[in-house]
Amino acid sequence: MQTALLVIDVQESFRQRAADWQARANPGVVEQVGRLVDNARAAGDLVVWVLHTEPGSGGVFDPEKGFVRPIDPLQPIAGESLVRKTSINAFTTTNLQQQLTTHGVREVVICGIRTEQCCETTARVANDLGYRVLFVGDATTTSAITATDGRVALSGQQIIARTEAVLAAREFATVVSTDEVIARAALPA
Repeated sequence: MQTALLVIDVQESFRQRAADWQARANPGVVEQVGRLVDNARAAGDLVVWVLHTEPGSGGVFDPEKGFVRPIDPLQPIAGESLVRKTSINAFTTTNLQQQLTTHGVREVVICGIRTEQCCETTARVANDLGYRVLFVGDATTTSAITATDGRVALSGQQIIARTEAVLAAREFATVVSTDEVIARAALPA
């Protein structure tokens, strides 16, 4: 089965939101994503870099600001796709599905930033489109959600746990760890 690793929104834009970046639930997310990228490349899997853009906004997601690029030290290599999206999921405003179809992809491995937003939504849409979805929770991150009264409604860790539980219980995705993805690649076909 052809597999694609979708690296979602692991981009410099998020480092520009210093308070958010410092408060992320998984400080090791860049290293975990790097391990998945190395593993996918070694296995000959498709690697797709998905970046969120908000053209004309003047903010950190506006391409004119220069932050809509993969986070250092992660970088695409020749032959890897770079998809720019303007919606929450990686499919709606892009040609991602066409690229996956062209490469015969039947399984997607999802990692990235904003566990409960772009990563979860992409997982749900991928499932709806008929892909087998592996959601790598320990290679995602997010920050706390604050209620309108200023209280922390959910911590980043709680959001990740909730996302993993919902995706698995509702059969949108198989929740796996980075180590499980790497161990799976080492198994004979």
